[in-house]
Amino acid sequence: MFDTLKSKLAEVFDGLARRGALSESDVGAALREVRLALLDADVALPAVKAFTEKVREQAVGVASMRAVRPDQQVIKIVHDALIEMLGGDAESLNISTNPPSVILLAGLQGSGKTTTAGKLALRLRTRDRKKVMLASLDITRPAAREQLRMLGGQAGVGVLNEVDGESPAQIAKRALQAAKLQAYDVLILDTAGRLSINEVLMAELRDIKKLTKPHEILLVADSMTGQDAVNTAEAFHKAVGLTGIALTRLDGDARGGAALSMRHVTGCPIKLAGIGEKQDALEDFDPARLAGRILDMGDVVALVEKAAEAIEVEEAERLAKRMAKGQFDMNDFLTQIRQLQKMGGFGGLMGMLPGIGKMQKQIAAAGIDDRMIKRQEAIILSMTKKERISVGLLNSSRRKRIAAGSGTSVQEVNKLVKQYQDMARMMKKLGGKTGAAAMKAMLGGAGIGAVGMGNASGVPDLSVLSRGLGKGLGGGVAQGLGSGLANGLPGLGGKPAGKKK
Repeated sequence: MFDTLKSKLAEVFDGLARRGALSESDVGAALREVRLALLDADVALPAVKAFTEKVREQAVGVASMRAVRPDQQVIKIVHDALIEMLGGDAESLNISTNPPSVILLAGLQGSGKTTTAGKLALRLRTRDRKKVMLASLDITRPAAREQLRMLGGQAGVGVLNEVDGESPAQIAKRALQAAKLQAYDVLILDTAGRLSINEVLMAELRDIKKLTKPHEILLVADSMTGQDAVNTAEAFHKAVGLTGIALTRLDGDARGGAALSMRHVTGCPIKLAGIGEKQDALEDFDPARLAGRILDMGDVVALVEKAAEAIEVEEAERLAKRMAKGQFDMNDFLTQIRQLQKMGGFGGLMGMLPGIGKMQKQIAAAGIDDRMIKRQEAIILSMTKKERISVGLLNSSRRKRIAAGSGTSVQEVNKLVKQYQDMARMMKKLGGKTGAAAMKAMLGGAGIGAVGMGNASGVPDLSVLSRGLGKGLGGGVAQGLGSGLANGLPGLGGKPAGKKK
């Protein structure tokens, strides 16, 4: 969603990096570009003005610290200002109350209320170990209650049974009584939406609020609608008093203005973010982590969380033991590919790595995407059990058979085998090393301390990490990711080679 804004900000900071000290005119010119980038990203004008003024006050004369480059100090200032604009500290849901905690979801039609209710129920059941009940108060949209019942079944939570002829207020009252009697920890109320804001909708919400006294009133807003989402939030906040916002479709290709403007304009914190269509694609909204992604500093915390959720401990321990012995076959390679898919695919993970934004064009030109991973999985699955264990058996006739069975070319099979062999050699080298020694070997001798994660600006010095990865993986990040990216990532491949004429 923030790719355009990310690339424009990167251009501004690259220009500042070439200057020794920053004068007021330098800062003014850079802030002009930042302001245009934010307006182009559909950020509200009041939010842009407040942001640029805050950065201007702190950015002039930042060359006073000799240990840190001026551009890195400006990035730190912009990073802090972005966090403040997004809401400062992350705010979690208020569910630590005398049960049942009532969460009321409101919003316009099509914003994703019912889907978000199902996602939230699954999240509360699996991560917070809560007993959750869903209740649909939508008696206007056809099959709304049927949809919620299906989502509740998939999430493994309770769903209030339907009774014909009840009003939304009567359903809410019955849901609260049922949640109390059946000892549910959380009750999620999915309300009806309208195509536009009107008094009938607001009156209905006020009645439900009066009856249930919800601990959280969340507006579910579609971030793809831009400034309309901000206007909608303002109207709902004035009418019913929102306690937070859940932004959906934050993984879309819209310009991201709603997320950047929402807190500043409405004063309501963004608490949840929908990042995909799957039922587990809901995460807590963290301003600091989103600011890091926008400034191409990555989101290592989210990466670790995804890994913890996707990777099974027993499988990880088994693989670690094999690697410690220098053993690594195609079955292990297939396991790694499937774990990568579980963690959101190649595209999702690349957005969380620091410094990758500057290489997006190279990655796109190399044809590295999730389809490539699926082709590689098909190639490995087309091998026999013996071939996966011993790649040396793959002669030309076997490779032709594998290519035909997987719907790929012999060149792609050859490329995958070559990348597997490169990875196996690396694993063998690391087999005798453990902990810091293995990490130092992978970073080409740079070591953890040299990565620059704790400089005076608080911003990672990615140039050191780039040099380390270059030494460890073949010269420069681009080459480390696979011979200039033309041949793909280690163990992931790249664009299929064309046929020789």
